[in-house]
Amino acid sequence: MEVKDLATVNAELQEKKETVDSVNFKMVTFSLGGKDYGVDIMSVKEIAKADKFTYVPNAAGFVRGVYNLRGDIIPIIDLRLFFHLPADKKDDGQENMLILHIGDRVYGTIVDKIDKVVGINSEQIQPPHPIFGDINIKFISGVVEKQGALYIILDVVRIFSQSQEEKAAPRGQISEEQEAQFYNAAQNQAAAETEAAVSVDNLGFIKEQLTALAKFYPSPVNEEWITERLVEWGRTHREDVQLKSANDAESYLETFHSPFSGRFWTSEYAYNMKAILPDLASNNIQVWNPGCGKGLETFSLACILKLRYPDGHIKIWANDSDIMAIANAPNMVFDMKDVPDYCQTFLSKGRTGYVFGANIKDSIVFEYHDVTIENTLPELDIVFTRDSLSYLPVKGQEKVIADISEKLKNKGIVFLGQHEKMPDSIWKPIGKGQISAFVRRVDK
Repeated sequence: MEVKDLATVNAELQEKKETVDSVNFKMVTFSLGGKDYGVDIMSVKEIAKADKFTYVPNAAGFVRGVYNLRGDIIPIIDLRLFFHLPADKKDDGQENMLILHIGDRVYGTIVDKIDKVVGINSEQIQPPHPIFGDINIKFISGVVEKQGALYIILDVVRIFSQSQEEKAAPRGQISEEQEAQFYNAAQNQAAAETEAAVSVDNLGFIKEQLTALAKFYPSPVNEEWITERLVEWGRTHREDVQLKSANDAESYLETFHSPFSGRFWTSEYAYNMKAILPDLASNNIQVWNPGCGKGLETFSLACILKLRYPDGHIKIWANDSDIMAIANAPNMVFDMKDVPDYCQTFLSKGRTGYVFGANIKDSIVFEYHDVTIENTLPELDIVFTRDSLSYLPVKGQEKVIADISEKLKNKGIVFLGQHEKMPDSIWKPIGKGQISAFVRRVDK
């Protein structure tokens, strides 16, 4: 019998604890037929709820139809029916869905209830066993216990894929013919709904109503988004797509506005913004921020610029036609908990709270100004104007864009709202995700 000293035993226990405690696999957990399941989080695009699906003729029984996911038509599979499990209908009709991306395809899968994200060490995953008889073992990649719950981890790639040798899919598996049927139906549905929604008359009325009801001015800056939104709007307002009130216009524009518009940016968003900022030739950095509003985004921008260009001499020309907002912006006082981490290092304790220190305040010039008239600006390295262009009359938009084109240096960068774009072909988009950014094309 091997006798181990206390130090060896402790070392082995610590090694086991570190293995258990280290998380290298995360899964989204959910329930089907009263049992707990999991899917690798890397296969999960998002979580959604829906109650209306478009019927697909002659589809398999587990296919609920196709669904419009923000303009993308995707097939919807009811995993309960797929695995021959009971499927109780929801009282409100809203089904819980995991939106999965498998290769270059996207699917919606209906489950009973979506629970949470669970992190484990992959070494804890055990191979599947026939004891889990509710579903075919070949669709299970493993099982794992976590905090008293036993999770069955589904192999969604296997469910939605088949090898070239498997031309005829076994019962329960999705065949190539069925998959093609889903996407043909999806394309036909999308084409029909697009044609119905985006008629010349509907688009023209929507543009007029956005201007009249929301002071939102359609133009080449935003008309691509307006058209895409009209398709989406038409699917939920089939009988009457027209806007009849300010509330309707507000609902239509709900998805237009950029993340954290008019507020401090989250740390994640701020550092994504920082990653796009270019290297600049000079330490004298000139920035124009038309439509600065109350100034919270301007402070976020100033802090990120300080972090990106620590040796830079930064000057931000922050303009807005809201005189009260401009008057109050330089003197705002904050509670530390309301300010994101990346800004906190630039705060100083004042008599009634925290204020930005001179290194931030002195870099910003808040000015009451109508940018559609005349803009006296130096040569610019950066222009930051998220969403505000679309709320200027078209002539005003053209004036601001002309000023940007004239004043921005060759290696400068323009930040617009996430659904706005520079209309001229001389501009090249370089933004990522929810950040819309443009630089001048070098070949123009």
